[in-house]
Amino acid sequence: MEALNSNLDCTLSTLSKFTSKPTSKPFFSCRSLRLSSCLKPKNLRLRSIQCSDKKRGSLESENGSSLAENEDLSKRVRRGVLGFAAAVSLCCNSPASAESLTVAFPVSHTREVNSVQRTLVEAWGLIRETFIDPTFNHQDWDLKLQQTMVEMFPLRSEDAAYNKLKGMLSTLGDPFTRIISPKEYQGFRIGSDGNLQGVGLFINAEPKTGHLVVLSCIENSPAARAGIHEGDELMEINGERLDGVASEAAAQKLRGRVGTTVTVKVHSFDELGSPCIREVRIPREVINLSPVSSAIILHRAPDGHVSKTGYVKLSTFSQTAAMEMENTVYDMENQGVQSYILDLRNNPGGLVKAGLDVAQIWLDGTGTLVNTIDREGNMLPINMIDGHALTRDPLVVLVNEGSASASEILAGALHDNGRATLIGHRTFGKGKIQSVTELHDGSALFITVAKYLSPALHDIDQVGIAPDVQCSTESLNAPRLDPFKVRSSESNLERDSCILVAEHQLDIQESKGSAS
Repeated sequence: MEALNSNLDCTLSTLSKFTSKPTSKPFFSCRSLRLSSCLKPKNLRLRSIQCSDKKRGSLESENGSSLAENEDLSKRVRRGVLGFAAAVSLCCNSPASAESLTVAFPVSHTREVNSVQRTLVEAWGLIRETFIDPTFNHQDWDLKLQQTMVEMFPLRSEDAAYNKLKGMLSTLGDPFTRIISPKEYQGFRIGSDGNLQGVGLFINAEPKTGHLVVLSCIENSPAARAGIHEGDELMEINGERLDGVASEAAAQKLRGRVGTTVTVKVHSFDELGSPCIREVRIPREVINLSPVSSAIILHRAPDGHVSKTGYVKLSTFSQTAAMEMENTVYDMENQGVQSYILDLRNNPGGLVKAGLDVAQIWLDGTGTLVNTIDREGNMLPINMIDGHALTRDPLVVLVNEGSASASEILAGALHDNGRATLIGHRTFGKGKIQSVTELHDGSALFITVAKYLSPALHDIDQVGIAPDVQCSTESLNAPRLDPFKVRSSESNLERDSCILVAEHQLDIQESKGSAS
């Protein structure tokens, strides 16, 4: 969605081990070469310092690298700012470096750049504390802070300074660890909370190429009516090329006031499957971000018995997803539904807590929902606590290559706990979890803080989850005795071959249940 980053699973207020609640104050701990607790970036100020060279040549950081480069950098700093700098105190707990080390950084005289410098220190400390890779992609993260500070000093614009900060983050080699602007973060929160004004697209940066592709369109949204389809590549927005543009920045360009329009150039395929480039003008409207849509399908089994199957599509894991799912299932139970199809196709993920909460709607007991692996390699299972499912009726789950992140957590939890059969195509394969922290300037820092495995310890990252049954019309062994009769606006359900396969699997489950 242009309002919701589709590249991540994030924790806003859950998973105490990995949660980083939005805050305007950074936190730092005084461990080996960590920012000392006395440092308060919000009070960053100029002061004259004298950097001592005593024992500098023999002092080593905790990863064993020499600080000779730090010494040279400090000299350059002192020359560049005429003896004035910001002092950051680093304390060392290792026996080889038991003394405190003070490193000087140049403070910009441009207010906008100075503010970004504060954000830089804040982001650097959070990453140093929580990033999944303790080697920081095999680099000296302390030195990287110094280098970025020096490079940022002569800049005169906020955008240029932010680009330096983003460049520092890119050296971590993790596309999911990044910073977004205050405007982009506002859009992210809207996408997680409620409605927005836009065109109704879920977009994602393809990890290998960086191209912005459409994961899905909200049904009946302006983008859907304009003929934008899953898999289309966004090339331009309002004439501006999108090469190197992050998904959040592109999302911001798609949003706007109701009644205005946005022109999008897309690389697509025509009805014959031939590639084509076309330009479409799309009006902006109020987009309903309700994550759940549903229908009741009247289904005739091979033995002639007519039953009700509840079809529930979950489009994203927003803060309201679990509550809306619970209400939908409760209503269907009251209407006599006897089996369920949960559709997670093209669901790009969202909030981890939402995925775990939805899983517990379908599961009983104290089983494992997901296993997380922290930066030290410790595996920490997340289990249910005396779970009570709303229904124990047969369940199948539809997935495809657009099912990512929290979708994969949910699909893995239901499958590995023996609750559901997976139907469709192999999922996206994103097995990482991010924390989200609001920084002092209103921007937000996303940090990959954990990897996850399914309850059965299957690695999902860059692999995905293989379904139990591929969905194609050839998979159907039993003839259809009558067409679907659908009580909702989901008029395309009767032509969806994956739903035909799902119903056939439900028939098999029902027959097995009767036989036992």
